[in-house]
Amino acid sequence: MRDYVHGYSERESTRLKDQADTLAALLHHDTAYPPGSRVLEAGCGTGAQTVSLAANSPEADILSIDIRPDSLALAERAVTTAGVSNITFQQADLYHLPFDEASFDHVFVCFVLEHLPNPDTALRCLGRVLTPGGTITVIEGDHGSYYCHPRSSKADRVVQCLIDLQAEMGGDALIGRRVYPLLVGAGFRSVSVSPRMVYADSSRPDLVEGFTKNTFTAMVEGVGPQAIASGMIDKKTWNEGIAALYRAAEADGTFCYTFFKGVAIR
Repeated sequence: MRDYVHGYSERESTRLKDQADTLAALLHHDTAYPPGSRVLEAGCGTGAQTVSLAANSPEADILSIDIRPDSLALAERAVTTAGVSNITFQQADLYHLPFDEASFDHVFVCFVLEHLPNPDTALRCLGRVLTPGGTITVIEGDHGSYYCHPRSSKADRVVQCLIDLQAEMGGDALIGRRVYPLLVGAGFRSVSVSPRMVYADSSRPDLVEGFTKNTFTAMVEGVGPQAIASGMIDKKTWNEGIAALYRAAEADGTFCYTFFKGVAIR
């Protein structure tokens, strides 16, 4: 991974926490690991998903890894604040995991593969450290699944800028649709993928605020300086596109997006 397209600002850390809090029930309600099981969370970042993971499996032994020490420091602070005690953190590279074969009973990967130039290789590396019969859980979004009302070609254009920027950095913002073939191609079996759709309108104000505004639109808005500087789009069109995304959060607006959760066995 050359870099994280969204950057490492305090604003981005806040956005990640808002996203995790808003989507916890949707994405994590059916993930729980037995007492004493050894779980590897690969690419924990700032710990936004770690808190939910640990809360659902309070007696599992969870090791959360990330390549960036500054992100690990924020993750440790997040779990300490949440009062979580069954997490250990370690700096590690997904492509060069410092663990013996079959070291873990379960692996959990959330919003990580989309940023990797070789997600298939990463999955094979993770499979190596899983026990035979152990499970891997992968959660990814797919920006191509977004739509909103009122429909706006300018909103579509700013979202496409994010997709293109992420591709230039070696990632894939459309990876959600690839979760099944990636897991199968990496040698996992009994692969099952379920779509997790977020739909927001004014009857669901928590999702309008937490997802339409603070998760998705904030995520797209954050890459504005890069998109404009690269010449992908001019500032006026960018601002109009972002305004159109926020327009979908008004009383008569709607917003929809789909995540994909895959579970498989080694």
